[in-house]
Amino acid sequence: MNLRELLSSLYTYKHTNGDLDIEIKGIETDSRKVKPGYLFVAVKGYTVDGYDFIPSALSRGAVAVLGERTHPESGVSIEVKDIRRALALLADRFYGQPTQTLKAIGVTGTNGKTTITHLVEKILTDYSLPTGIIGTIQMRFGEYQEEVKNTTPEALDLQRMFAYMEGNGATHACIEVSSHALEMGRVWGCNFGTAIFTNLTQDHLDYHHTMENYRFAKSLLFSGLGNAYHSEQRKVAILNIDDAASTFFRQVTAAEVITYGIDQEADVRAVNVVIHDSGTNYTLETYLGSIDIEMKMVGKFSVYNALAATAACLVEGVPLESIKQSLESIGGVRGRFERVDVGQNFTVIVDYAHTPDSLENVLKTAQEFVKGKIYCIVGCGGDRDRTKRPIMARIALNHADFTVFTSDNPRSEDPNAIIEEMVAGVCDQSGRYISIVQRKEAIEYMVSIAEQGDCIIIAGKGHETYQIIKDQVLPFDDKEIASVAILNRIK
Repeated sequence: MNLRELLSSLYTYKHTNGDLDIEIKGIETDSRKVKPGYLFVAVKGYTVDGYDFIPSALSRGAVAVLGERTHPESGVSIEVKDIRRALALLADRFYGQPTQTLKAIGVTGTNGKTTITHLVEKILTDYSLPTGIIGTIQMRFGEYQEEVKNTTPEALDLQRMFAYMEGNGATHACIEVSSHALEMGRVWGCNFGTAIFTNLTQDHLDYHHTMENYRFAKSLLFSGLGNAYHSEQRKVAILNIDDAASTFFRQVTAAEVITYGIDQEADVRAVNVVIHDSGTNYTLETYLGSIDIEMKMVGKFSVYNALAATAACLVEGVPLESIKQSLESIGGVRGRFERVDVGQNFTVIVDYAHTPDSLENVLKTAQEFVKGKIYCIVGCGGDRDRTKRPIMARIALNHADFTVFTSDNPRSEDPNAIIEEMVAGVCDQSGRYISIVQRKEAIEYMVSIAEQGDCIIIAGKGHETYQIIKDQVLPFDDKEIASVAILNRIK
């Protein structure tokens, strides 16, 4: 694309030097990925400033540089006031505004985002509406998949992936939208048709500082649906009516609101919910009729996730019978209440639960069907919200018979100090927990003491296959570690 044409997306920019009538073959923010003919966008992050990498980008063939200040060595230099906003506009234009035709479904909330996106993908694809997915685990469409650094990638990566999906036959894309992404403008340029709210519980207060700020960040997805009504691009906000924050999100959106829930009357509701060790049954009541569902996924939180996905797919015209078939065929999502079964006579479950609410949900679900003791292995991530550490510990002891406090991803913090902050609020319950700093040893210990009918919940890391310690990213998979420990015990 011609650089002058690309820049026509911006009203205010300063062209400081060089010829704008040049061809741009790509846009990149990582100097290591720059190729000849690229526009390099110098974005300032938390730890590094893209401006410092302009010489590297130029040496790799960048023909133009966009930044919030000029660089004397760049042949073509463009200066803007807000680099992230400019990047979002240019990325959308460069990749042909893919979400003007690709239906984008955004999911936000503290818990449930990953599962809901996977459920939506499954239901729509089964109904011959090819759907891509972007979130915590990966970006994926069809056979193509790509790892992601953040739950919601940067605007440039998002638009690139949307364009790939659209160009390869996708009709829909379902995206996890984090509060960080909303506040940092990563989803600027995304034309969301549907926005889903899961729930709002404590998390990320290291970044947002207050729950009010956290709620406001989430609300940007719903206010971003816009005020205009178009018959060809109808906008819908899908809200969990059982969560008090849904009232606020209803107020900030002009879109039509569809509610889902269990405890209150809703447009999409589950009644007669029965949880057992191999799944969950309920009657699905909707504004288009009712049908009985027998899911393989376990727990009330799984029902909420299924209801959100159901509401989104009803909007896309999927019949109830097709939704039922898809929901009943899904065994689960990697790292979300995932069973580890290698022939042992006790239950082991790996779950991504890393917030107070999600940990409580997982443990309460286990209480529904476990006949023996419930054991919990849990830690808290370093360089993250410290206020939730003692809360997580109290929840573990309130709902488990015995707990091992261990390391999660300690990052730059001392893992011993993290555990000390966790147990500070439960020091009066000695005998009901121990601390084992090494996560592998914690898992092995729990496996060694479990008896027939017991259940071990390994919480916090879920699908992750690594552990971050200081500046190292080391291989670590809860499911794999547990499997080996079990096999060593029963062989």
